[in-house]
Amino acid sequence: MIELTRCYRLPAAHVLANPRLTEVENDEIFGKCANENGHGHNYGFEVTVRGPVDPVTGQILPPERLDALFESTIAERYSHRLLNDCEAFEALVPTTENFAKIVYDDLAPAIAGEGDVELVRVRLTETPRNFFEYGDER
Repeated sequence: MIELTRCYRLPAAHVLANPRLTEVENDEIFGKCANENGHGHNYGFEVTVRGPVDPVTGQILPPERLDALFESTIAERYSHRLLNDCEAFEALVPTTENFAKIVYDDLAPAIAGEGDVELVRVRLTETPRNFFEYGDER
């Protein structure tokens, strides 16, 4: 099996706060990230898929097809948005950990519909010092 990784950027904002906690509790847990005005990131995504090489094309999936899937499944839904207002975060604090899992869960079925290709992992970079990976590591 061969793996293909494509990189993407997506700007979005969030407020790290759990609505079930008080303002004081949220400030203690999330610090300045609990500011009710929110803050933004230019999130970096690395999306890795795995599959056999097609003998005709020599590819596991045309990169532009993966680009289109990312655009329609992720970018259209989350780009330039306050994540707290997105349906996927109704019951979740919009941490980057949760965002990575949501992106994986949203992309996996779309990619599975492309034949013998599967999503391996999503690596989501929030800042130069913070990145999070979610996926199926066998």
